[in-house]
Amino acid sequence: MYNATTHFIDRHLDEGRADKIALIDEQGSYTYAELAERVNRAAGALLQLGLEPEQRVLLCLLDTIDFPAVFWGAIKAGLVPVPVNTLLTEQDYTYMLDDSRARALVVSSALYDGFAGHLVQHAFLEQVIVAGGDSGDHLALDELLAAGPAVTQPASTTCDDTAFWLYTSGSTGTPKGAVHQHSDLVQTAHLYGKGVLGIREDDIVFSAAKLFFAYGLGNAMSFPLHVGATAVLLAERPTPDAVLNQLERCAATIFYGVPTLYGAILAEPNNDQTRVSDQLRLCVSAGEALPEEVSREWERRFRVPILDGLGSTEMLHIFLSNRPDDMRYGSTGKPVPGYELRVVDEHDVEVATGEIGELLVRGPSSASCYWNQRDKSLNTFQGEWTRSGDKYFLDEEGYYRYCGRTDDMLKVGGIWVSPFEVESALLAESRVLEAAVVGQQDEQGLVKPKAVVVLQQGVIASAALVSELQAFVKERLAPFKYPRWIEFIEELPKTATGKIQRFKLRVQDEDDD
Repeated sequence: MYNATTHFIDRHLDEGRADKIALIDEQGSYTYAELAERVNRAAGALLQLGLEPEQRVLLCLLDTIDFPAVFWGAIKAGLVPVPVNTLLTEQDYTYMLDDSRARALVVSSALYDGFAGHLVQHAFLEQVIVAGGDSGDHLALDELLAAGPAVTQPASTTCDDTAFWLYTSGSTGTPKGAVHQHSDLVQTAHLYGKGVLGIREDDIVFSAAKLFFAYGLGNAMSFPLHVGATAVLLAERPTPDAVLNQLERCAATIFYGVPTLYGAILAEPNNDQTRVSDQLRLCVSAGEALPEEVSREWERRFRVPILDGLGSTEMLHIFLSNRPDDMRYGSTGKPVPGYELRVVDEHDVEVATGEIGELLVRGPSSASCYWNQRDKSLNTFQGEWTRSGDKYFLDEEGYYRYCGRTDDMLKVGGIWVSPFEVESALLAESRVLEAAVVGQQDEQGLVKPKAVVVLQQGVIASAALVSELQAFVKERLAPFKYPRWIEFIEELPKTATGKIQRFKLRVQDEDDD
């Protein structure tokens, strides 16, 4: 028998951490004993409502103590929590409630409006629980936790039982429910959290990536709970100022961000090490590849390195990463011990060093399938190997270098062109804040790179600037890779986790044609 809450919650009381601070949110701090009590009461409350083992509980919760209480409480009760993005539309939530067949919904009061108009139409939904405010006609989470029985014995699950789902971020279309097992959490916490980051019991961690995101779930929950550290949660949107204020206020030792956020913080010239605690020893980036210029400028200003890594919802967390003692900016590093990688061509034959191919990964934290999507499951989860959907090449020194998503790659004149490579070249120009590169057909029907650029504040778009940026890229890359067209826009389309939605830029091009 194995239930994940035994390791991540109950064990700390037996090991003497009852009075140690486990979590800090905007309402206060909570010891490991207080967290365990809330988890036990959440488990009891959910069971008392009539929910049965393996039934799904959809969680749309801000990053407060309520998230870990209900997430771990559901797992302890043998239920399956399904955390979802807090920034989606009513249409998205309708889809996820129907797709998951959730029997219960636990939603923060501030997010309730995204569900109010369609709750009655879900045939499987039986209970709606509102957290952190007015519950209206629905059950209030605080009241349930206060009155519910405390479940101290976890459900009789095994390491291979389904523990939770995570929906993919939708950067390439409709989200898919990745089904994860009880053992997946401890695998990533041990192999990456402890093995690569070296997270310790005395660490204070802060993740700008939210808990609903696979990246954030490890950063601010399973990793610190694995070693008995302290996690700081931020309910509000992680703007540059909010993040920097939190880093200084909480004296974080490890910070987890995404490339978009690092770039936005660096866009303000006065943001430097004076705005963070001197306790900060390590920064981490994932979600998208981190441009080399951003990495170097961050370390120059903040005196702390950023470890760039690659993870996925399907693999739960990072499986390819730089290390504190082995940094190679511009690369995604080397495989996390415990994971194996292959770079293959369209026939699944491994390519030679330096050649671009699709990255496949094998490791112990892979999801078992996408819920209710057999064809997509078969295409992604192939025996022990999982297709990442990313294009990479292995350089001569053994470091993996990102080229782009499989769907985003361009073939120009019969040669693969990496959008990320062109984007990184543009980002090295001081007037460029963000860039996305997509393919567009020229007048002969041939595909060429097109750049969509967000300029730094105060920079004026012009035809002359287009020519200057094109010349800048030509100086750094092979001539055929430069963007034939450059369009300036105010904001790039992104998922809530900061990933650029290039497919929307491609659709826009097609519509314009």
